Amino acid sequence: MALSFSPSLVIFDCDGVLVDTEPVAGRVFAEGAIELGYPAGFDECLHTFRGRSMASAVEIIERRTGSPVPEGWADAMWRRTEEAFANGVVPIAGVADAVSHIQRRGVPFCLASSGEMPFIHRNLKSAGLFDYFDGRMFNAAMVARGKPAPDLFLHAAKEMGHAPEACLVIEDSLPGVQAAVAAGMPVIGYAGDPLTDAGALKSEGAHVISDMSALPQLLGLK
Repeated sequence: MALSFSPSLVIFDCDGVLVDTEPVAGRVFAEGAIELGYPAGFDECLHTFRGRSMASAVEIIERRTGSPVPEGWADAMWRRTEEAFANGVVPIAGVADAVSHIQRRGVPFCLASSGEMPFIHRNLKSAGLFDYFDGRMFNAAMVARGKPAPDLFLHAAKEMGHAPEACLVIEDSLPGVQAAVAAGMPVIGYAGDPLTDAGALKSEGAHVISDMSALPQLLGLK
C-alpha cells in the first residue's frame, strides 16, 4: 500500500537506516556514559542516546550526572566506536535495492545524520552506499541544534532546494522522528532493529515499517 503523499525529496538518516551500526555504536556510547556515572541501566542508555548528536548527548549526561564531561571524552568515544567498526559495517537489509529503485525512478534524495562526517563517509563506503549519497550529505555539525530540533532536516531541504512540507524523512530513532515532525515533514520510522521501540516511533507520528524493501512501494514507485 502506498502512502497518500508523494515527496519531492526523501531524506535518509544514516545509522540504523542505511548502515547497520546502531547496536555497536549504541553499546560503545552506553558503556561510556555509565562509566561517567550516568544514572541509568544499559538498555535505558541505548534508548536515550540513540539518534542524538554528540553535543546533545553530552548535555544530557552533564545534566543527569551534575558534572562536566571530562575533556577529551567525546573524542575518546569516537575512537572507541571506530575501533568497534574495524571489521567494517553492512547495509541495512533491503536498503541498497530500495535506494537504487528510488534513484532509477528519478526521486531526489539525500542524507541527514547526527554523526560525524568522517564516520558517515567511512561507513557508507564500507556498506557500498557512498556513491548514492556523494555530494548530498548533511550532518549536525552544519546546524546550531541537533536532533530532536528540526534544524538539520530544514537545512538539508533548503540546500537541496525543496520545501519542508514536500520532503519525507526516513528515521529509526525517537529524536529523529521528533525532529522530522518539528520540521513539518512526514516521516517513516524504520523498526527493523529489535532494540527499536516501534510503538514510541508511531506515537510521535511516524508511519512504522520493519522491512526496508517495502519503501519503494510505500512511495508508490512499484
